[in-house]
Amino acid sequence: MDSEYFNSRKEKAHTLYDAQKSIYNPYLKDNVIFNSDGFHHLQFSARKERDKKEQLLKFSLLPLAIWIIKNAGTLQEYRKGLVSFGKRGKNGFIPMKEAQYWGFVAIVGASQIKIRVILRRVGDGNITFWSVMPDSNLKRGQRIYTEGIEDE
Repeated sequence: MDSEYFNSRKEKAHTLYDAQKSIYNPYLKDNVIFNSDGFHHLQFSARKERDKKEQLLKFSLLPLAIWIIKNAGTLQEYRKGLVSFGKRGKNGFIPMKEAQYWGFVAIVGASQIKIRVILRRVGDGNITFWSVMPDSNLKRGQRIYTEGIEDE
C-alpha cells in the first residue's frame, strides 16, 4: 500500500475527527465527545496496530458515523462490563472501571451500506465515540434493496 496515500487519508480523517469535539445524540439525550481515545481505537485494537486496509475502511466510514450519531433514534445494542483503566499498580493489580457501550446500526450513504457505530462511557465519565465498522451481519454478496420489496 502506498504510504503517501495512507497518510493523506489518515490526515483527512483526523481533521474531520478533530473538528467534531462534541455531537448531540437524540437517543441518549446527551453529547458524544470525540476525544483522542476514539481516534486511537480506529488505528489500534488491544494495543496492536490494525491492518492498514482496516484503518482506511474505518477512516472512510467516519463521516457516516457522525451522521448516525446526530440522527440515531433507536438503540440496537447495549452492554456493560469491566475494563482496565490506568497502569498496573505496585501490588500487580490493574485498576478496573465499569464501562457501558451503545451500538447504533443504520443503512447510510449513497451506496446504502449497513454500518455500526459504538459509543462508550467509562465510569461516570463522558459518553465518547469509540468505533465504526461495517455491520458484520451483512454477508458478502448480499444487497440491500431500495425498490420492489413490496413484491416479496
